[in-house]
Amino acid sequence: MPWLRIPSPGLPRLIWYLVLNLFLLQIPASALATISVTDDQGRQISLDAPATRIIALYGAFNEILADLGREDLLIARTTTDDLPVSIKAKPSIGTHLRPNAELILGLAPDLVIQLGGRGEAMEPVRFLEDRGLKVAVFDLENFQQLFSVMERLGALTASTEQAAERIAFMRSELARIEAGNKDPRPKIFFEARYPTLLAAGQGSMASEIIFRAGGENCVAAPDKLVRLGEEELLRLAPDIYLVQEGPMNPRPVPMAERHLFRTLACVNSGQVHTVDQKVFSRPGPRSLEAVRQLATIISNWKKEVRP
Repeated sequence: MPWLRIPSPGLPRLIWYLVLNLFLLQIPASALATISVTDDQGRQISLDAPATRIIALYGAFNEILADLGREDLLIARTTTDDLPVSIKAKPSIGTHLRPNAELILGLAPDLVIQLGGRGEAMEPVRFLEDRGLKVAVFDLENFQQLFSVMERLGALTASTEQAAERIAFMRSELARIEAGNKDPRPKIFFEARYPTLLAAGQGSMASEIIFRAGGENCVAAPDKLVRLGEEELLRLAPDIYLVQEGPMNPRPVPMAERHLFRTLACVNSGQVHTVDQKVFSRPGPRSLEAVRQLATIISNWKKEVRP
């Protein structure tokens, strides 16, 4: 601080200390203390100041930061990112699992965020860390993890109050929806992909959305995604069938073209609904909207089974 002069010998030392203490009181606490959180790999992520140049290697983190009012901190995107809208003007640095590390290094971020859960995701993390970048790895598979990520990103971006407000609102809305859940709970099948039939298992965000909205995921396997045969689907006999449309299932095959599916009661009763993959399968602020949408579907189903 070249403009902060050492006192002249004639200035009493006590007055100098008082002036210095008054000056220090004007400095934000965030500038005096290291910001530190623990990521979901158990590693300490420490910053000397709140992050101002962030690159997220998974689009949900962009949405979370935008929900906290901090989309201005994002300086790049992966090739598939389209939200928040402003992200489209940012330079692309490749895909979630295969980002262009040299491009990332050239953009000089002070924080990189990666999604955990897959071994391949850690390869770019190690590469970037070896070159001095701060990389936080977070898991996102349910609402509790979502709220934890929001808290920690709030801390890393000096947005703790915004994070607390948004978490409180989402918890309140979930509680309100769940309070209206009455039996019976419909059995729901969530199609992640077809014709190689993949379903959402109990370990997926889609499964938690089903439960919070008042349904029951009829696939009992604990995995995030479960490969099933059509015969097993017929045995499960879901009351409601959800078809996600998005990168994993870009052009869902119409039910009329699926021979075995014609015997499903939910197909014959019109309880087949197409939903947006990025809303139902990508954990983030829009997961609450997914619960709202499905709660409405379930409410309409109940009107049909209990006229």
